[in-house]
Amino acid sequence: MQKRYERNILLIGEEAQAKLGYARVLVVGAGGLGSPVLYYLAAAGIGHIGICDGDTVSVSNLNRQILYKEKNLGNLKVECAAERLQKLNSLLEFKNYPYFLDCNNAEKTFLGYDIVVDCLDNLPARYLLNDTCLKLNIPFVHGGISEYYGQQITVIPHKTPCFRCFCPEGNMGKLPAFGTLGATAGVMGSLMAMEVIKYILGKPVNTGSVLYFDGIAMETEKVVIAINPNCKCQK
Repeated sequence: MQKRYERNILLIGEEAQAKLGYARVLVVGAGGLGSPVLYYLAAAGIGHIGICDGDTVSVSNLNRQILYKEKNLGNLKVECAAERLQKLNSLLEFKNYPYFLDCNNAEKTFLGYDIVVDCLDNLPARYLLNDTCLKLNIPFVHGGISEYYGQQITVIPHKTPCFRCFCPEGNMGKLPAFGTLGATAGVMGSLMAMEVIKYILGKPVNTGSVLYFDGIAMETEKVVIAINPNCKCQK
């Protein structure tokens, strides 16, 4: 096992690597963002990884969802992802939640995890994830992508701004379909996986500001945000 994590251990040491092995991380959404997040968490040696998604693999996923192959078409993403990751790292434990997040299953799904990763693709589910994590006092890493662009922030319940603080719920209507470059998902998913690992190791994470990535200009920008005193989750 030490040989497998040799490059990790050279950087963080054996004690920190053991922390990763004891950690329990839930990834909600096993698509464009979830694929690189899951891959790098498994490669790093996160001991217990939960995967929550009710979707099946379709051919349009294959430009960015790197865990899947053509032979997986029509099969549940959580099952295909767990199988692929188990082959990458047989030392780990995976738990599948083959359903979409809703108000009836969110709390029981999140219980017992050290940190949650928001790899979702719609606002209602993101609000639910945010509200559930704050209620259960579980930190989470948020990420989002569109076209060549991405955003990321880490939320520590009742200590830092939450998703609602910088993205208040409103009448946004139905969001239009948008294209996404696969590499954009790779960039943001890697950053999100790094945030999870840093949090587990007790290192500084990106709270209090939203990191925006511009893949056209190849620039990043941090926009500082404050806790919204009117946010219902912060009261």
